[in-house]
Amino acid sequence: MRAVKNLLVLYTGGTIGMLETPEGLAPSGGFESRMRDHFAVMADAPEVTWTLQELDPLLDSANMQQHNWLAMRDAIVDAVRVRDHDAVLVLHGTDTLAYSAAALSFLLLGLPVPILLTGSMLPAGAPGSDAWDNLCGALRQFDHPLEAGVQLYFAGKLLHGCRASKLRSEAFDAFAALPRHRQSEHVAPLPAHLGYQQPRQRVNLAVVPVFPGLQAGHLDALLGSGVQGLLLECYGSGTGPSDDQALLDTLRAARERGVMLVAISQCPEGDVVFDTYAAGSRLRAAGLVSGGGMTREAALGKMFALLGAGLDVDEAEQWFALDLCGER
Repeated sequence: MRAVKNLLVLYTGGTIGMLETPEGLAPSGGFESRMRDHFAVMADAPEVTWTLQELDPLLDSANMQQHNWLAMRDAIVDAVRVRDHDAVLVLHGTDTLAYSAAALSFLLLGLPVPILLTGSMLPAGAPGSDAWDNLCGALRQFDHPLEAGVQLYFAGKLLHGCRASKLRSEAFDAFAALPRHRQSEHVAPLPAHLGYQQPRQRVNLAVVPVFPGLQAGHLDALLGSGVQGLLLECYGSGTGPSDDQALLDTLRAARERGVMLVAISQCPEGDVVFDTYAAGSRLRAAGLVSGGGMTREAALGKMFALLGAGLDVDEAEQWFALDLCGER
């Protein structure tokens, strides 16, 4: 850990830099000059040296997709390896902020610099906005040594990149880090094919909550679209309709043809332990692997990073069961 001397601010869009248009708020360029103008009149402006790069295109984060994660990853790696930046602050919209923090946690494994993400619930310049507080608070984090890896800063809190979720749609303290119920074996040292230098490609992933009335036909239709990985949000400790043989057969057939099947809990503080109930054991027997206490964002980002690296489903499952950066 060391003090930051050459920070990159990567502006991806989001509410923090939005301006009013005839259709409503939309991402706008020129945020660097707005930042510098604001800091010029502040008595206690952050002192860290920074430069700003705008991602093209700028996004409302509701439009965030896997290729945008890869573009962010490429921009961050280039900034560190080619332009000698020793830290990166990502400005991002809040709708998918936790998803991007989790995805980048796995896409940047082994990158030896701190990566921090922040955003705001109201645009900079709007009356009563939280934008400048979050931005200045995030910049001040770099006044002190930070550990390498991805973290999220919001409403005065520094959160683990793979444990954060957006819990509130309007409050300024929209994000919280969910507790870990148990820890898995940690991977050290990290193999090269899981690190930040490993090329990634897009992966066809799907998320489905278990609910009373879920049918095999629902999953058949979804899996028939070429899904490579399915994240099933189960009840409680990892249970589901285990007396529905057709549904179990659908899951088993998908796993046999190479689809990765992962189970997490629908409960915000849930943890999948298949052996607690017979209903969970039958899901495991159908081919599901446990996501432990991982959040939806972390589980999805981890599946993307593993399958996107070209791992087959057996190898992806082996690495999924291990702790790569504190996600489990």
